[in-house]
Amino acid sequence: MLSTTERTRLGRAKHKARTDRAELYDLLDAGLVCHLGVVANGAPMVVPTGYGRIDDTLYLHGSTGARSLRVPGEVCVTVTLLDGIVMARSTFHHSVNHRSAMIYGTPRVVTDEDERMAGLRALTEQLAPGQWDVARRPNAKEMAATRVLALSLEEASVKVRTGPPADDEEDYTLPVWAGVLPVRQVFGKPEPDPALAPGLEAPDHVAHRPDPA
Repeated sequence: MLSTTERTRLGRAKHKARTDRAELYDLLDAGLVCHLGVVANGAPMVVPTGYGRIDDTLYLHGSTGARSLRVPGEVCVTVTLLDGIVMARSTFHHSVNHRSAMIYGTPRVVTDEDERMAGLRALTEQLAPGQWDVARRPNAKEMAATRVLALSLEEASVKVRTGPPADDEEDYTLPVWAGVLPVRQVFGKPEPDPALAPGLEAPDHVAHRPDPA
């Protein structure tokens, strides 16, 4: 079960809350990009970035010079999957069908080399499954320039909206189309690097990668 704190408890639309921790894992595993929220120099800062999950830990990475990774203290990480545009008979009730997660906590800088490498593998496999086993691994110079953060998934919430619009009763007779326009993310045909050596074809894990759920 997901923990319930003042920050993770929904104040409105409580029926959209999910408490099964497995739903958090499924959502994170289906996503590709998260948004890392920090306070830098007294001002809020939100950075889109890649991530990876191992069990109950989320891994983030970036340059050792990145402000977002040098700021100590608590952070908020969000992941949102857009499933549909909900169009109602009134503009007030327009919405989106979505799955979203918010994770709060104080990340720790990963210093153990084995964990750092495992975290980077999780990050790579989140965006490009299968690529870690075929691409060159980071060397010592690259590792020295990279900071890896580990964030516990202990304090997290999941919110899900599904279904048709919820119009006011008196609006259901209006001659206005209402419903859901589904949104799907799909992968296109791989586009080779112009500098690619002749005869190298996209491997199966790239050319035949299934579309996100």
